[in-house]
Order: sequence, then C-alpha cells, then structure tokens
Amino acid sequence: MCDSNIGIDYEATGKSNDLAVKIILLGDSAVGKSKLIERFLLDDYKPHQLSTYALTLFRYKTQIQEKSVSVDFWDTAGQERFESLHPSYYHQANCAILIFDTVRKITYKNLKKWYDELRQYRPEIPCFCAANKIDGDYKSTHKSFAFPTKHRLPFYYVSASDGTNVVKLFNDAINAAVTYRINPTDLSDQIMDELEALK
Repeated sequence: MCDSNIGIDYEATGKSNDLAVKIILLGDSAVGKSKLIERFLLDDYKPHQLSTYALTLFRYKTQIQEKSVSVDFWDTAGQERFESLHPSYYHQANCAILIFDTVRKITYKNLKKWYDELRQYRPEIPCFCAANKIDGDYKSTHKSFAFPTKHRLPFYYVSASDGTNVVKLFNDAINAAVTYRINPTDLSDQIMDELEALK
C-alpha cells in the first residue's frame, strides 16, 4: 500500500541494497521541529521563517549497513494545531521523534497526548524524545524529565539554534528506522492493508 499523501511505499522492496524509511516528528506547534530538521540537513538556522500549513517532507540520502537509504522526514507543518494528525501521517512510519520546548512547560505536558496517538497507530516503532531550545536556558540540561524515563525513550537535549546534539539525534533515529525497516515487529500496517483490500 502506498502512502496516500505522496505515493511512496516504505515497505516496497526494490534493489537489494536500496531502502526507503519514514521518520515522523511529533510535538506541539513552534517547538522547533522544522528547525531541527533544517539544522541537520543544512547546518543552517533561519530564526524568522514563517510557519507552513501543509505537510512538509524533507529527503535525505545516506549509506547504512552497505545499503543506500532514502530517509524521508515528515514534519506536521502546523497541522498539530488541530490536536490530532491524519492516520496517513503515521502510516508506514519506521521511527518517531517527540519534541518539546524547554521554555514552554505545556509542550512537555502534551507529550503524553502525542505519544498515545503514535502508539495507537504504530505500537512498536522506535521512538526518541528531544528537549529543544536548550540555548534559551542551559540550566534546563540539569533537569530530569520523567516522561522519557517512564516510556524508556532515548532522550536528547538539543538546540536547533546552536546545533547541540542535533546530528546525534537524527543519526540515531535513522539507524533505528533502518533496523526497524529491516526487521519490523509492528503488525498495524499489515492489518490496515488487509482492511483496505476488503473494501
């Protein structure tokens, strides 16, 4: 089944050494999801860019485990204002990154909502958690956050502004997505495909 938004099937098998993986970013508006992707891809930060209002997809190509990998980073691009995302956003995702803003407590409290919605659609995919904007108050790196510990999520203090831990976060997420893509344990997409076939 191809993703309904962009026509890419992340489960298709092409050349033996080619893989496509999908990594989704989750979190409230203005936590810096787009800026983190841009920092990783371009090593550049544009603090005054206007928000967009439709799905944004960023493509990155790399080599992992002797395979050519196309990584698609899916950004909500403002759709999170509607409190939940269309199921197609989650469909065939191989990894997720939850992001909150260290200077806005509500974005941390809302992680539970985003995590619960993710697990509704993708119960087993690897998930990472990132505290962004630490450059606004570096004391935040001395705080302990219970949410990632409770859910056993790899946790990163990051800054899209100065680049702290951004490359590590995304490289770790890419490696996890590729590992999951090669050895999936999530049956939710298979069930969705079977239901679609019955229509």
